[in-house]
Amino acid sequence: MGPHTPSIDSLSEWLRLPARAQAGLVEPLPALIAARALPAAQEAALVHTLRVLETLGADSATLSAAAAHVALPAEAIPAEVSAALIEGLHEAEKVWSIYGERGARTGSEGLRRLLLAIVRDLRVVLILLARQLVRLRDFKTLAPEDQRRLAELTADIHAPLANRLGIWQLKWELEDLIFRILQPETYHRLAAQLAEKRVDRERYIEEAMTALREALDGSGVRAEVSGRPKHIFSIWKKMQKKKLAFDDLYDLRALRVLVDDLGACYTALGLVHNLWPPITSEFDDYIANPKPNGYRSLHTVVLGPEGKLIEVQIRTFEMHRQAELGVAAHWRYKEGGAGDSEFERKIAWMRQLLETSREDEGDEPLLAGLSTELVEDRVYALTPQGKVIDLPQGATVLDFAYQVHTEVGHRCRGAKVNGRIVPLNHRIASGDRVEILTGKVSEPRRDWLVAGSGFLASPRSREKVRGWFNRMDFARNVQAGRELLEKDLKRTGQHQLDLAQVLPKLRLAKLDDLYVAVALGDVSSGQVARALHEVTRAASEVPHDPSLTGLGGALAKPPKPAKGFLIEGVGNLLVQLARCCQPVAGDPIAGYLTRGRGVSVHRRNCPSLRSLAARAPERILPVEWGRETGQSYSVDVLVRAWDRKWLLKDLTTVIGSSNVHILGVTTRVDEGSGRAEIRLTLKVADFEQLGQLLAKIEAVPAVLEARRTQ
Repeated sequence: MGPHTPSIDSLSEWLRLPARAQAGLVEPLPALIAARALPAAQEAALVHTLRVLETLGADSATLSAAAAHVALPAEAIPAEVSAALIEGLHEAEKVWSIYGERGARTGSEGLRRLLLAIVRDLRVVLILLARQLVRLRDFKTLAPEDQRRLAELTADIHAPLANRLGIWQLKWELEDLIFRILQPETYHRLAAQLAEKRVDRERYIEEAMTALREALDGSGVRAEVSGRPKHIFSIWKKMQKKKLAFDDLYDLRALRVLVDDLGACYTALGLVHNLWPPITSEFDDYIANPKPNGYRSLHTVVLGPEGKLIEVQIRTFEMHRQAELGVAAHWRYKEGGAGDSEFERKIAWMRQLLETSREDEGDEPLLAGLSTELVEDRVYALTPQGKVIDLPQGATVLDFAYQVHTEVGHRCRGAKVNGRIVPLNHRIASGDRVEILTGKVSEPRRDWLVAGSGFLASPRSREKVRGWFNRMDFARNVQAGRELLEKDLKRTGQHQLDLAQVLPKLRLAKLDDLYVAVALGDVSSGQVARALHEVTRAASEVPHDPSLTGLGGALAKPPKPAKGFLIEGVGNLLVQLARCCQPVAGDPIAGYLTRGRGVSVHRRNCPSLRSLAARAPERILPVEWGRETGQSYSVDVLVRAWDRKWLLKDLTTVIGSSNVHILGVTTRVDEGSGRAEIRLTLKVADFEQLGQLLAKIEAVPAVLEARRTQ
């Protein structure tokens, strides 16, 4: 229905039109509406809505639903009117209310998704578009502020839907009316510019159409040639996009050629290019490569008479019908009748295209397989603030919480849907308003991951919960492994060594991996201790500490053995183990050249050695363990335990069975706490024997700790 359609404002007049023989209102709807004696303005709006729907091919069910929803209260709507369509129209009102709450131009993409989700029948969308167009046409009856709100709502919701669905005849008029309301000065200026040159432009187009008709007729191509109207909003948009002045727009002069079949399209294209030279850069074949919204046509720009550019569109009559009406061209169907594959494809496309991010990119490619694959049904629920949350079909309130934010999901303890408290496995419907109740602590439950529990329907949500537990388990394992390793290394006096040195040897990337491996039993503390021993022993061959640089320079002579030691750079010297740190074979060691007592051998981390090195660094000698066998070393061990009968006996039995000699024992018991401290001086063969013995001692009942002392 265009602006020049004769006005019919009463329902009775509309019912008498010839078209009523094919499609009209179901009985007893006309009588019920007439009995209500609607105000003239309301009745006129109703009739105009019905006439717009007729141009879209609306059936009786659609016309009846549109009329009943406008003219009758819910309780008075007869059973003959489709309940599904009426319900869809009521559901759509949720979107307008949410839009009003949030304010104009905010979150419109989500609201469009919500609208199409809660409206299960495409015919409802057509009714909504038709009603909005009629409201816009009558905008002058509204206050300026109401006009703006109406235009903004249409720009955010209705016009993009019409564009996406390919209902061009509604889209163009909606956009022009929106433009007229929101930018009246620019609109009227462009309208005046179009009117000023209208006569010359129409004369030129008529001459071009005559020449093209003659060329087509001469070649036997049956075609309908017409001028193509340009809409003011599209003119302005192109001027903005291409930064052109009004006089530079070539497509103000535009022709449309409609032919019978596909072959005739390309024949006509050849004739157009033969008649006028084409601008090759402006040719588009939307037949071979349709637009994402299904639009098909040939577009070309040629240099016409008088050297002026002309845009020519060529398509079949069927392509034109589809271009003008879009989905509406295929929407007629009867329940229980044969399915329309094109219609079903459009429905699938309609749902999936809403996943794209912008409405002004209609020419951009959509997702792969868009035109052939049905998409998974989605659910669109609302936060208390009106934000639309997109979820898979079957999603629960717990899925909703995780979609809002991962931390909200972790802390979720309950939920309200539409103000009513529901369990966490409650399934959400499109349009539901969901409020998540949270606790202070992030603590998901493991049963949320149980497939049959029904808590989570979204794979994304399940992965977030699984990730939390993996991280928590990892953190706990890291802590457990660190504590276990520190405890075991403390026994052998290795707890101050750099564990990073052994990572390559154990084929681990970082310390946390080492701690987890120890906690899980993949690597034992003994393995780590041995690896540390081997690494530090190798490193002790060359001093790393600048304070322990030795005598410096090259070796004076090859090293010689001295009571189980190799001392670099000197001959045979008296060698003795330092009493302060009691090094054991395998410990990283260094020597200190004393005055008159030979070389005193210390553990490299011995505080006394560092003090000596600070005073006399030149006296520090590189020392390594020799290869002589049968050596033994004194070491002090501290055992802490709960005092009990036979404790000392059990300890000495373990020590004796390990082939270790006891050189001395002192004990002290705190009768108040019941704890005992036992200090042992032992003679061991090497570092490894010491480590094994300490582990055995800690395994003795009532023993709390067994470790080497300095």
